[in-house]
Amino acid sequence: MKPNLHCKKLPALLGTTLLTAFLLSACSSNVPTLIRQAPADQPRLQAVLAQAGQYRNARVRWGGEIVRVDNLRQSTLIEILARPLTSDGEPLPAQGEGRFIARFPGFVDPMRYPKERALTVTGTLTEAISRDIGAFSYRYPVVDVIAHHLWPEPVRYPPPGYLWDPYPWYPFHHPPYPRDYWW
Repeated sequence: MKPNLHCKKLPALLGTTLLTAFLLSACSSNVPTLIRQAPADQPRLQAVLAQAGQYRNARVRWGGEIVRVDNLRQSTLIEILARPLTSDGEPLPAQGEGRFIARFPGFVDPMRYPKERALTVTGTLTEAISRDIGAFSYRYPVVDVIAHHLWPEPVRYPPPGYLWDPYPWYPFHHPPYPRDYWW
């Protein structure tokens, strides 16, 4: 009776499958798909600020820098200074384009969402509300959040150190052994 060749190949096939799955998992992103992919016909913030009622129930993907977190009884309002987004949805460190409010259901801990952190939200536009910025009354479009991503803090590298002398025996400017100069 011949041995079953399929049984001998099974461990190699299983090992190859597990290795492939492990290697492909390294390519996955922890950013939600709704954040990575912008809605096809999303309005720009400036257009919504000009005519808020026209864009009611529109799907948007906006992001920027957190300005303030206000916890209410049923929801949390996060005021965001809007910034342009990369193709993946990460806010760029550019000049602000305006402000909007992201409304999260339930409680959001202000310590997890501190000021000046980058946040991107996807959701639907609802009403616009007025709030004061100093003595100025500002009209904020409100986004009911469906998905969000809090971006990690950027790594701040120290500036480069003192520029070292380009000669090979710095700081002595001569080799470690005496040599004869013939000029």
